[in-house]
Amino acid sequence: MEILRLEHIRKEYNQSELSVVALHDINLQVNEGEFLSIMGTSGSGKSTMLNILGCLDSPTSGSYYLDGEDVAKFKDEKLAEIRNKKIGFVFQSFNLLPKLSSLENVELPMVYAGVSKKIRHQKAMIALEKVGLGKRVKHKPNELSGGQRQRVAIARALVNAPSILMADEPTGNLDSRSTVEIMEIFQKLNDDGTTIVMVTHEPDVAQYTKRIALFKDGSIIKDEQVKNRTLAGGSAV
Repeated sequence: MEILRLEHIRKEYNQSELSVVALHDINLQVNEGEFLSIMGTSGSGKSTMLNILGCLDSPTSGSYYLDGEDVAKFKDEKLAEIRNKKIGFVFQSFNLLPKLSSLENVELPMVYAGVSKKIRHQKAMIALEKVGLGKRVKHKPNELSGGQRQRVAIARALVNAPSILMADEPTGNLDSRSTVEIMEIFQKLNDDGTTIVMVTHEPDVAQYTKRIALFKDGSIIKDEQVKNRTLAGGSAV
């Protein structure tokens, strides 16, 4: 079942007197339960693509359909609700608040959603346990490793049970061991039904996903299923 669809998407940025085209005539469909990686070198348009998919930015022209609805028709309140409940975000820099504990960081999306303190606590605990950090709930970001911080960020993205997870270079600041651990979490989430769209410039990381859309100069030059997919345990299928 289709969950995301882009039709003839173009994104243009005006810089002084110059116009820079970041995306050219992008057509892309993502079905429910897919694990898609968007690959490309720096400046290829992959992060711009993710921002549009995540309703963080709007295209200059073209249409974006989310669950069959035209996103261009959504008002700001609807877009905010989508970003808080339907789509979870994971970033390379973690974006954790340094003075808050792991638990408090994970609770944040529910604070904005008006969830009661008791329910926030329960859901945040479940999310942290799901990513293997049930014993680190009181630790602040500076007391955690990079991999652990990213786990907190994933737990925060999951806490409102979104149907789609958007990840922008989620392993970019991690060592190889932490990278495998994070990709193992993503694969498990995908196996459990979460649709994942992940930006990466690393071919080895993309091999953990099920499909790769390769970007170059703002266009998709290849879109295919992953062959010899890597499983986090080290094997390939």
